[in-house]
Amino acid sequence: MSQDTATSQAPTPSASLADKVEWLINNMWPADAPPPKTNIEAAAAITAATGEDISSTTVWKLRTGRQDNPQLRTLTALARFFGVPLGYFGPTTESRQIENDLTLQALRRKLDDGTIRPEVLRAFIDLPTDIRWLVDEMVISAANAAQTRLG
Repeated sequence: MSQDTATSQAPTPSASLADKVEWLINNMWPADAPPPKTNIEAAAAITAATGEDISSTTVWKLRTGRQDNPQLRTLTALARFFGVPLGYFGPTTESRQIENDLTLQALRRKLDDGTIRPEVLRAFIDLPTDIRWLVDEMVISAANAAQTRLG
């Protein structure tokens, strides 16, 4: 549950709530809050920041898919804590745009903290389309392999 975890592809609108919550914890944890090492720390940070009492059990259930229909107040607290629209959690017509925006925010964070080098992105943009497509496929394959190894 670390921000050092590689940025994974944002969940699709049809992704499970567990996948969406996990992605937020790994990629959108607020910079002014220490990254949680446990669900207890995650729940405490969310509760402290939002005033909504979120238990570590609730965080665990959300992350593991054991709770896929939480109360609106729980989702509202998560949305407020992570700075995402409430629509992120449901399959709405705007979900794809929300997820694209969140992916860009996570990418900017990785650029700011030096995890991704800016010169790599500039070089990627300058590649011919066919080569860029090949690199895209390699990155997606590497991300899938990392998810399999970590998951």
